Amino acid sequence: MTTELPSAPPTALPPADPAAPISVQIVPMTAEHIDAVLAIERASAPHPWTRGIFQDELAHRDSRSYFVALLSAEIVGFGGVLVQVGEAHITNIAVVDRFRRNGIARTLMIRLMAAAVSGSATAATLEVRTSNVGAQRMYHRFGFVPAGVRPRYYPDGEDAVIMWADEIASPFYTERLAALAQRSDGDTK
Repeated sequence: MTTELPSAPPTALPPADPAAPISVQIVPMTAEHIDAVLAIERASAPHPWTRGIFQDELAHRDSRSYFVALLSAEIVGFGGVLVQVGEAHITNIAVVDRFRRNGIARTLMIRLMAAAVSGSATAATLEVRTSNVGAQRMYHRFGFVPAGVRPRYYPDGEDAVIMWADEIASPFYTERLAALAQRSDGDTK
């Protein structure tokens, strides 16, 4: 059972234009960001992470990196990556609904993949809902390819596509990230 969140009060920010990329500032997530991140998580995921999960993730800075996307002072997205034994796992990524398809998820992914490489990862993985074709398309741009399916992975019974990106520590991959950073078309999640 999902609970409807009350509508957020109007902000001074203009509505997003799906055809225009939005420039955001990406900063490390802190405990002070958790309330805003929880609101995004609850609006994005049928079975959202809890405050405790986010607090635990932030407590493990040696193997995890979490970031928020700021537009002015508003948190409009977040993402995380876990790096262990040369592999990175994108744990989650979400953007406020009205700011989707404006390049924010792409900007977060660039930062997450750079953090993975900095953490000595040579490959990265993630799971994505089979129905989330837009996210799969974006991940493909980052070199992720389907490698299998986790049946009934999500609590609602939907399958997850397992995706992997290899050789992320290579100069070729660094060039890929740089090219993605130069894009300005906003055709991301």
